Amino acid sequence: MGVYIERSLQPVLIKAAKEFPAVVLTGPRQSGKTTLLKHLFGRSHRYVSLEAPDVRAAALSDPRGFLDIYAPPVILDEVQYAPELLPYIKEGIDSARSLKGQYLITGSQNLLLMKRVTESLAGRSAILRLLPLSCSELGRKPSARLPWERGHASHGRELPLQELWKRFLRGGYPELASEPDRGQTLWFSSYVQTYLERDVRELKHIGDLSGFQNFLRVVAARSSQLLNITDISRDLGIAVNTAKAWLSVLEATFQVIVLRPYHENIGRRLVKTPKVYFTDVGLLCYLTGLSDPAHASAGPLAGAIVETAVLTELVKRSLHSGLEPRLFFWRTSHGKEVDIVIERHGRLVPVEVKQTATPNPSMASGLISFMEDYAAKTDRGWLVHLGTKPLPLSPHITAIPFQAL
Repeated sequence: MGVYIERSLQPVLIKAAKEFPAVVLTGPRQSGKTTLLKHLFGRSHRYVSLEAPDVRAAALSDPRGFLDIYAPPVILDEVQYAPELLPYIKEGIDSARSLKGQYLITGSQNLLLMKRVTESLAGRSAILRLLPLSCSELGRKPSARLPWERGHASHGRELPLQELWKRFLRGGYPELASEPDRGQTLWFSSYVQTYLERDVRELKHIGDLSGFQNFLRVVAARSSQLLNITDISRDLGIAVNTAKAWLSVLEATFQVIVLRPYHENIGRRLVKTPKVYFTDVGLLCYLTGLSDPAHASAGPLAGAIVETAVLTELVKRSLHSGLEPRLFFWRTSHGKEVDIVIERHGRLVPVEVKQTATPNPSMASGLISFMEDYAAKTDRGWLVHLGTKPLPLSPHITAIPFQAL
């Protein structure tokens, strides 16, 4: 049994349970949803998992009777296996509307689950998402703020560079993070197999699991790149509509994040194709065959790995604060680009990512172009690097260490 790692979402979850009759906690398989709920509410709530076939059968054959046996307050784990329970949960909530935090519900599949939740529990539930551990959580600083939120940059490199690459390869799934002696390759292999056989089959009736697994690996190899579905479908010999459907499965099960371009009519021709990122950088490394830190840091995917690590860190920090991330990228038809654009409070925060540990002013050209185009909305640009020290690259652009995020 690994050591419990405190999650940034804890205060948000506690607050939601005090304000809503139900809380729905979604996220990828093994991201720590059950552990978090048991840690916070294990003494006050009963627990039942709907993944076991006999429990699921009991829930489906007699929903009211099942909810009488497992009366609130209760944790209902993996509700995607019995979404038919949701209308009856609504019934129970409406009969005692003043009671808060009665139903704590988890699920690993976004599209179908959210459709049923919206239909049944609208206005009655808070919906939160838990992704694998962020770097701030791994560093035991779950309440840490980002540099542009605290208004200054700080030094980084708690870990030597080699150790940081080991962390990238290991990823953020709590089971691996809390058990340092556990073999990551075998764990990820088992994870992918379980994901394919349970989540994928349940969500869309995909008969060709080996074809879908090849698709998973091809998308991983394109993490942080522009998403050209036509090229992917041609490479795999599948229809474009099949590739689109399979991508929606990866999004629905929280395996990938599709980052869309920032658009505003300022007279430039901008790229409109989205980019794709894997939600966990460790799974990305496993799917692309990387297991050695030296090979990963010197290989052709090194830049993509670092960019994926930064983007997913920002997504996690937002979601684990209970907020919907407002993240984009920016690229012109002439090749000017910024890796990540954060929209917050009506302002724009441009963030460039470089694999280097030695940033220099020439690396900030994309940030400068963006800030010139959006001067009315942008105060400062940031360049994230793998070094140890913050460094001013211009009066309005600061280079910051990845580990200072």
